[in-house]
Amino acid sequence: MTDQTLTRAPEKLDVADVERRVRAIFIGSAGNLVEWYDFYAYTAFALYFAPAFFPASDPVVQQLNAAVLFAATFLMRPLGGWLFGYLADHFGRRLSLTLSVLCMCFGSLMIAVTPTYASIGFAAPAILALARVIEGLSLGGEYGASATYLSEVADAKHRGFYSSFQYVTLIGGQLTAIIVLLLLQKVFLTPEQLKAWGWRIPFVIGALLAIFTAVMRRNLHETEAFIEAKKAVKPRGSLRDLFRYPRELLLVIGLTAGGTAAFYTFTTYMQTFVKLSVGLTEDQTTIVIFGTLVFATLLQPTYGALSDKIGRKPLLVFFGIVGTLATVPILMTLKETKSPFIAFLLICAAWIFVAGYTSINAIVKAELFPTNVRALGVGLPYAITVSMFGGTAPAIALYFKSIGHETWFYYYLSGIIFLSLLIYSTMRDTKHESAMHRHE
Repeated sequence: MTDQTLTRAPEKLDVADVERRVRAIFIGSAGNLVEWYDFYAYTAFALYFAPAFFPASDPVVQQLNAAVLFAATFLMRPLGGWLFGYLADHFGRRLSLTLSVLCMCFGSLMIAVTPTYASIGFAAPAILALARVIEGLSLGGEYGASATYLSEVADAKHRGFYSSFQYVTLIGGQLTAIIVLLLLQKVFLTPEQLKAWGWRIPFVIGALLAIFTAVMRRNLHETEAFIEAKKAVKPRGSLRDLFRYPRELLLVIGLTAGGTAAFYTFTTYMQTFVKLSVGLTEDQTTIVIFGTLVFATLLQPTYGALSDKIGRKPLLVFFGIVGTLATVPILMTLKETKSPFIAFLLICAAWIFVAGYTSINAIVKAELFPTNVRALGVGLPYAITVSMFGGTAPAIALYFKSIGHETWFYYYLSGIIFLSLLIYSTMRDTKHESAMHRHE
């Protein structure tokens, strides 16, 4: 069997073929784990390293802090989606995947070794800002390239299952960050040590993981779809080429909006919500969030495999309908409970419908576009939509809470999911009408 047979769909898969696919899927999606580990490590350890970079006595630096936290990751993600999408469509998926994770390595290493404000003054937060800009580029570029690679490396009968591992590793990155935080907090270091120097450890770990992933990705096989497309047509991947598919671009934005808002609500914001609104202790919050993320991880391949049997559209419609109807009751009930176990069950209940989106959103987008613009078509509109609806979800929720109308956010989220439901109910089922075979 040659390397190029990796993406073919034989009548009957043998063990060696399955092993090769699994290895390619693991390496192709591993960057998500690294990138989301770094994203959450920054959030989880900000309490410890913030005083080292942003002294309260300097208002200019405080404003820079706010700008970094908001802008660095989310405003740079569309640029990263364009840059690495172009590289993936023009020069290959493997190159884009490798460069993306190397950017994350560089950003993490910068944070790990940057001197404090007391040592180099304003240069310290400026370097931190630059590091977050680099990580934002990487985070924006990783999604489109990895989603494209996973969709192309899988055989046609199991694309939903294989591509679901993008979110398995994505959520796995969050779990890894929580594990590192717990180990440093509870086992290895004191709070004083964490504030003094221990906060650098998770970023060193992130850089090492990124290097390891980059080395593995260097040996990835290029997908047969890209090789065939390169032979059939001149490499493209420019914005002009992408704009030839306006309907598909709008579909990506529409189907992403509700899903990304729900995802960030039940991951990033949920830790804040159960602590501030529900009133759980820090340890209870960590255990509840960790448990729900494990549950969410198990759902991804289950739903992905289900989509290979019944199609992508039924799962998206399921998410849209149940998300529209159940979001408000779940969040209202969650706010009123004081039991960590009930909180765990309610968040898991939310994941039952949110996974209808997360498990297959990558493959649905990949199946919308022909090979020559697939990575850019998946990555750029997704990054823009995440910046608009995903990354802003926690901030909107906290704003409504600050003005005494926290429940407004519940209806806001339900409304965004409903708008996406309109898209789900009218779009084609990409499993049955896929563009994966088109190179154009």
